[in-house]
Amino acid sequence: MNRNRHLLAAALLAAIVLGRTNAMAGSKTEVATLGGGCFWCTEAVFEEVDGVKKVVSGYAGGDGPADYKAVCSGTTGHAECVQITYDPEKIGYRDILTVFFRTHDPTTLNRQGADRGTQYRSVIFVHDAEQKKLATEAISILTAEKVFDKPIVTEIAPYEGFHAAEDYHQDYYRNNKQQGYCQAVISPKMAKFRKEFADKLK
Repeated sequence: MNRNRHLLAAALLAAIVLGRTNAMAGSKTEVATLGGGCFWCTEAVFEEVDGVKKVVSGYAGGDGPADYKAVCSGTTGHAECVQITYDPEKIGYRDILTVFFRTHDPTTLNRQGADRGTQYRSVIFVHDAEQKKLATEAISILTAEKVFDKPIVTEIAPYEGFHAAEDYHQDYYRNNKQQGYCQAVISPKMAKFRKEFADKLK
């Protein structure tokens, strides 16, 4: 009886350890940091992409204080952007870039629609050499295939840090769908995105 108990305990322990190992093996995530105009829009899009675990709105690419008032002044060099944590087993960096380029206009310098200023620039903050390679390739392919009528002005810049935006900016569209900007700008963008990327939605 004692021997059987020991065997059972050993089997349970092995199962627990194996379960932890499998959980750890499947818990690998990667990070992408992208700026495509107002971060409310970019955040809303990527929150619905399958394989994306977390999206945080914030600021990157500048100097000094990184709060909304300072960044909106256009003097700090920061861009409004999102930091995307994703499961590379479910979605790759190339797919992240595909969604990025199809859900904003990468041909308008320092502007997205009515939002103007360097803080609204199109930018990819690359975390390593592989991301830089894939971002460069993506722009080359889009340019060669003439996907856009005008030249792509998206900046590729080294990632040097990220500042999360104030709490009220997080999950903004989800929590404020009746707000004027959300209804006029984000909702139409989301409808188009959901139709075009139906196979990539959660």
